[in-house]
Amino acid sequence: MGGAAVKDAGRIIRTDLDVAEGAAWLAQQDARFAQALAQTGPLPLRLKPDGFNGLLEIIISQQVSVASANAIRARMLAAGLNTEAAVLDAGEEGLRGAGLSRPKIRYALILAAADLDYAGLHALADRDVMERLTAITGIGPWSAEIYAMFCMGRADIFPAGDLALQVAAQGLFDLPARPGAEELARMAEVWTPWRSVAARALFAYYRILKNREGLG
Repeated sequence: MGGAAVKDAGRIIRTDLDVAEGAAWLAQQDARFAQALAQTGPLPLRLKPDGFNGLLEIIISQQVSVASANAIRARMLAAGLNTEAAVLDAGEEGLRGAGLSRPKIRYALILAAADLDYAGLHALADRDVMERLTAITGIGPWSAEIYAMFCMGRADIFPAGDLALQVAAQGLFDLPARPGAEELARMAEVWTPWRSVAARALFAYYRILKNREGLG
């Protein structure tokens, strides 16, 4: 069986088969997920390398469009700004030249100086990973959850504060209003131990909803 546990980490998503297993479980638990998955097709793995650059890219993605984030990431990569040492050497001027805003320059420099044990995170339980990451200035719950899901492969993480997930949940579950983070987090409790796959399903369903609106 895929997705073996790592000490206290719980299930780990490593392959498309792990995602498919979680999707099948969700579809069996709730017919609305089955309906959504029939429309989305197989869910993407979406795993990215972990470590400093993975977390830095998530900081870059905060509160900007996908196109803007991609453009900044490309400039950062072209400038070789993908290691702690390179970011610290570049300083504020170099990071500004790559397109980072003043707050993100500060967060990038703090992260580069944090000396975070990325490998050690893999031995920690989800709650401890969240605590370790959010202790760093500039890393809020959403950033920590996205990192744990897509860079560490954690199977039971759900970023309930994500607007796209809230909109998708309202549409899929026919809710009278868009759920807030606390309400969506409560809804997601029943999707354990596959909340990260539920998030993937809702992200995919969100894109379907947006396409429908575009056609209307």
